[in-house]
Amino acid sequence: MTGATRTARDRARAELAHEIKSAARRHLAAQGAQQLSLRAVARELGMASSALYRYFPSRDDLLTALIVDAYNAVGERVEHAVEAAAPAEHPRVAWRGLCQAVRGWAREHPHEYALIYGSPVPGYQAPEQTLAPFARVPFALLRILRDSGRDLAGPSGASALPGPLAAQLQTVVDANGLDVPPPALARALFAWTGVFGIVGFELFGQLAGSVDPADRFFEYAVERHADLLGLD
Repeated sequence: MTGATRTARDRARAELAHEIKSAARRHLAAQGAQQLSLRAVARELGMASSALYRYFPSRDDLLTALIVDAYNAVGERVEHAVEAAAPAEHPRVAWRGLCQAVRGWAREHPHEYALIYGSPVPGYQAPEQTLAPFARVPFALLRILRDSGRDLAGPSGASALPGPLAAQLQTVVDANGLDVPPPALARALFAWTGVFGIVGFELFGQLAGSVDPADRFFEYAVERHADLLGLD
């Protein structure tokens, strides 16, 4: 088989895999991840199920592909926003950009957001290949902290981490080779889960009747978390 033939075949295979994932996303939007069916996707595309299995041998393989794509999509959006803000010079602006990028992507892709940040799919165990894509957003936040030039060790005394939490976070730092101390990681996790919590509440209607639309509340929360992170 010539290189040109192999390239054309690889391109055709990639295009069909893209069509399969696009159809699967439509099924996610209509029925949710729990009801995702390879047979239903194959029917929509006019394919035999056996042909689709050559691309994705199981429902879990297809879910993994969708999850990896979603993590990479939001991660790329966030990284571009942080890079554009020059985090070393404007860490607070970079943090705002990160938060706005997450919220903007979530509102454009609510079903994919639910897939990666919502309730786990029963019976599905995410494989190791999802870890690096997942880490892109939190690593972007850690980059902002590292580049901010502030003392990441944090205060001592009453505001210091309790011993068990400090040990727990030190294990995370050591296991992942993070170049931030446990107090900075604790603040990053606090801010990260806070922002994603607001986005999730907004996306799934939990703020209706209170701060809906949530624009001003989201902006307020972003600034208060920036204060917590010590971003100038």
